[in-house]
Amino acid sequence: MRVRGWGPGAVWALAGVVLLVGCREAPPDAAGGTAAVASPVRPSGYGAVFLDVGECSSFGRTSFTEVSCRSERAAARVVARHDGTTRDGPPCPPTTDFVLHISEQWPAADEDGDGMVPRGHACMRSLQPPHPGDPGGGGGPRTVVGDCVYALDGGRVRETACDGSGPRTPEFKVTKAVDARSGCPASTALYVRLGGASPVGCAVPV
Repeated sequence: MRVRGWGPGAVWALAGVVLLVGCREAPPDAAGGTAAVASPVRPSGYGAVFLDVGECSSFGRTSFTEVSCRSERAAARVVARHDGTTRDGPPCPPTTDFVLHISEQWPAADEDGDGMVPRGHACMRSLQPPHPGDPGGGGGPRTVVGDCVYALDGGRVRETACDGSGPRTPEFKVTKAVDARSGCPASTALYVRLGGASPVGCAVPV
């Protein structure tokens, strides 16, 4: 995860992106013709929406499928699903481990016959630890209270695990989320943009 400055000592959080596609087709009616009303279903039978809330994906970030959450191939569960890009919709839950962006044209995976898989994104939570989206976990698409960062060149910072298990030693820790910088304590050395109802994170040296 990357963070960039948005003022003196302040940072922005950036989320990585992953591309995927899903398969879905509408069945014919019993007479072999076109039914007046038909609910689209996926051949796999996991649901009418590819990677809907509560459904699971297999291992991999660039090539994977929707699978039963009881399958030994299941790696992560959808905790939130939104149309459009991450900039268009609400943010993922704070403990999201990674985000899958669904935006590929793929007629074979079309839901309604229009030649397009609808653009959207799924907020994913791994079924097993480690969870980089947890506070101090060193990753995830959002920076939250309890996360740690280290400085890069050009006034940028990047998130890293607070316990020192990551490739870099943590230098600052976000200890509080407030409405404005004026709400941060005097010990604050870095302001971090968190988003949400309390968009400013107050970070102190560690």
